[in-house]
Amino acid sequence: MNTLSVSINVVIMLLLVGVLYYMQRKHVSFNKRVFTALGLGIAFGLILQFFYKPTSEVIIQSNNWFNLIGSGYVKLLQMIVMPLILVSILSAFTKLKLTNNLGKISGFIIGILLLTTAIAAAVGIASSAGFHVSATGLQQGAAETARLKLVEEKSTSIDQTPIPQKLLELLPANPFLDLTGARPTSTISVVIFAAFIGIAFLGVKKKYPEQAEQFKSMLDAVYALVMRMVTLILRLTPYGVLALMAKTVSGSDIQAILKLGNFVLASYVALIVMFIIHLLLIALSGLNPIQYLKKVFPVLTFAFTSRSSAGTLPLNIEAQKEKLGISEGIANFAASFGVSIGQNGCAGIYPAMLAMMVAPTVGIDPLQPQFILTLIAVVTISSFGVAGVGGGATFAALIVLSTLNLPIGIVALLISVEPLIDMGRTALNVSGSMTAGLISSKWLGELDVNTYNETVNTTEEVAL
Repeated sequence: MNTLSVSINVVIMLLLVGVLYYMQRKHVSFNKRVFTALGLGIAFGLILQFFYKPTSEVIIQSNNWFNLIGSGYVKLLQMIVMPLILVSILSAFTKLKLTNNLGKISGFIIGILLLTTAIAAAVGIASSAGFHVSATGLQQGAAETARLKLVEEKSTSIDQTPIPQKLLELLPANPFLDLTGARPTSTISVVIFAAFIGIAFLGVKKKYPEQAEQFKSMLDAVYALVMRMVTLILRLTPYGVLALMAKTVSGSDIQAILKLGNFVLASYVALIVMFIIHLLLIALSGLNPIQYLKKVFPVLTFAFTSRSSAGTLPLNIEAQKEKLGISEGIANFAASFGVSIGQNGCAGIYPAMLAMMVAPTVGIDPLQPQFILTLIAVVTISSFGVAGVGGGATFAALIVLSTLNLPIGIVALLISVEPLIDMGRTALNVSGSMTAGLISSKWLGELDVNTYNETVNTTEEVAL
């Protein structure tokens, strides 16, 4: 019976994929196909929830098949992330405008990322206090017990690593290893490695212009090849969104979510408030925030569905350059830095909320000004090097909690609602990096305002 039910579910998924393919053949715009996939995925997931329990064998086996499309698509995106970061940073150094303002651009982007992370931490603190979220009464089942064991092992490794050593781990001792994404800090290490090559290029350009020009030509060819790979993968976005959303909705434990409803609500209120702050910062820069929202919404939708800031990187860069009118150099820097530095959702709001929840359990008043200021500072500093894939928020929370000598068990007790909250966190992370790129580009006079203000060109979307 299970086999028949799973087969029916897989056939339905293939039929939905066929609907999206038909829309593509009819040249329906890319955005419309993505949103259609989102709606179909949610509807299919809810139907599966109606007939089966989230932990049933039918749902588990069905989602394993759905993973071929959903997780397969995310893996393809992750496959291109490291090469894209490397060539994006390097190509940024070869742009004439960038070479004259390198320090200023990097400072602006990193400064905005860190500033918004500090604000996000404050928003998380305020939301926790406003909704009175607490670790008291959280139940520990079999899944939470297993998760706690893994969390404790990871925490032990973090606790045994002194802060200077943690900073040293950001440096790429073996860049080829980091290009495989083997370490939690691999992404920021690749950024540093690419920056060193870029700085070396600037030196060679002054002394040996011919060799520098040869390197630039070679890099341009590699960049064109990588971006072509990105385009091929992005064409699969509607199918990936469909499968990912169906899997997430069908596998979510509604009862557990309702039990932790107060924390989920507080989290999303904080995420929404922080997103509004992004829009306010854009408005204060003299730009129309509604225009920003219209142009980046498809990117945020994919980030929400995939739960991977790194996997969204290709869409992030493309949206900044093609839709928002951000210069190529700044777009490449902002998107690449945003994968590992100053993630507003995963490294800002989430660790701050968890610290507020567990502080009373060890006799600390979380509303003391000294504790709040210390928490914001620790959250901001620890936001360096947070992995932009699933699990980055856990890594950030463990660093913050262990630094403040707070209990880490809370990380494991929230496992049932983790996927639901992680979707919103990831979307906010991506918005933060795009906001940093947009504001930096505007303040430095490198924003194509005409591109930013023009309506979305549907003919460009059809090409995907």
